[in-house]
Parts: sequence; structure tokens; C-alpha cells
Amino acid sequence: MRKMSWLITVFSMIAILISACGGGTPTEAPTVATEAPPMVTEEPPPAIDITDLGGMVVTVAVENAYPPFNSIDQNTNEAIGWDYDAVREICKRINCVPEFKQAAWDGIFPAMQAGEYDMLADGVTITAERDEIVDFSIPYVTVGQVLLVRSDESASLDEFQADDNKLVGTQLGTTNEIVAKEYFPTERIKSFEDFGAAILALISGDVDGVVIDNVTGVGFMNENPDKLKIGGQLTSDEQLGFVFPPGSDLTAAVNAALQAMIDDGTLEALNQKWGLVQ
Repeated sequence: MRKMSWLITVFSMIAILISACGGGTPTEAPTVATEAPPMVTEEPPPAIDITDLGGMVVTVAVENAYPPFNSIDQNTNEAIGWDYDAVREICKRINCVPEFKQAAWDGIFPAMQAGEYDMLADGVTITAERDEIVDFSIPYVTVGQVLLVRSDESASLDEFQADDNKLVGTQLGTTNEIVAKEYFPTERIKSFEDFGAAILALISGDVDGVVIDNVTGVGFMNENPDKLKIGGQLTSDEQLGFVFPPGSDLTAAVNAALQAMIDDGTLEALNQKWGLVQ
């Protein structure tokens, strides 16, 4: 038994020596884990601060003679238009109550400068000259100006411009009046207190064309089926915005609501509903 034990011990030692000399299948070195590079993520866009005006009443000047922005429905005698829908949506988002007040276009900018109204909604073109005396919102649509004519007018725009007998109507104190003077001699231009009067003059034949925003031109065409048509495009790059007294705190709140309406598609839907875009 001792001999057997001794033999077992000898064989065990031999096995250990063989293993120590590199016998057997070599093993791979363990893989060293490396730290993954940090993930690069974009900064989230800053949240839009929608101001809560706490139910404040906001007086909004409108002309009620500038479809599709604002007008009086002849069937219901109710005030309707893009301005009404848009301002109500804005006030819903910033917690205010719009109080619409009809105002004449003539003198509206001095009235806004003096703070007689909190806001003007009337399809107003943003210009550098106006921006010196009032504040504007961010633009809500870009429009162009056209020559609106009677549906039976056969002259092209060039022929119309060259005909000294053709009279042109527009609205006093508007960018439309400025454009009219760029395209036609002053003596051929008749400026009216509002576009409603200019359109009536066109339909009755007192003038032969009216320089007007394309959107509003289509609005008057819809109100007077088969009587009017667009006789030519004059400009195409005017941005419209809301107007505020200089330094008004309301400007930032309305801008925030407008931007939110742009982001979620509400503004585009309103613009399409009222024909501001096609």
C-alpha cells in the first residue's frame, strides 16, 4: 500500500511539472473592457414662455372693411374674418379677453402710438417707417399687391398702365397707395377712406382698377361674384403683422402665442380657412 501511495505521489508531481512547462492548450488573454465614449445629445430647444395675462381685457382695433381679415357679414350683421378668429385663438392661449372696436384707418397709427388701443388687427404691412412709431408682432403671412379690375376688362397690365384714361383707386395712407404711385401717375390715382368705397367705385365705373393686397382682392371678389378679377401682380413680398403701442408688454405675449400657433399648425389652418394662402 505504501508503494502504491508513493507511485501516486510521483505521477502527480510529473503532471504538475508538465503543466508548468507549457503543456496543454494555450488560453487567450482576457479582453480588457474599454469605456464607451459619452453620447453626444443635442440641446433641447428652449421652451416658449406663454404669458398668462390673467383674463386681462385687450382692446383690439379693427376696420371691419377689409375682407377676409375683418368685415361685417351682410346676412347676419356679425363681425367676421381672420382677425377675429386669430385674435380669439391668441387670447385663449395667453388668457386674455379681446374687445374688438371698429376704427377708421385714417389716423390709426397716431392712435396706436398714443396707446388708444392695445392692439391693431387689420392686415397691416410691416414697414420700417411704421416701426419707428409703433411695435409689430412677428409676421403671420406674406402677401403681394395686385391690380383688381372689372371682370370685363380686356387690357393687359402694360396696356392698362399706358392708357392715360384709366383711373386707379386705392385706400388713403396705405402701402397700396404707395405702390399705386410707383406704377401710375399721381393724377390718375383716386384714394378713398376705405377699400369698400374704392371697390364700389370700381364696380360702378368711377375708377377702372384698384391697387390692393392679393388676399383682400380675392375677398372682395368673393363678395362680388363675377364682377371682379385680378388684372396683374404688382408686388409679392409684404409681411403682415399685428400692431401695438411702442413698448407694449402685450407684444411679447402675442408673439409667443403666434409662434406656438405656427409650430402646431393652427396658424396655417387659419390662413387656409380664410384664403390667406392657397
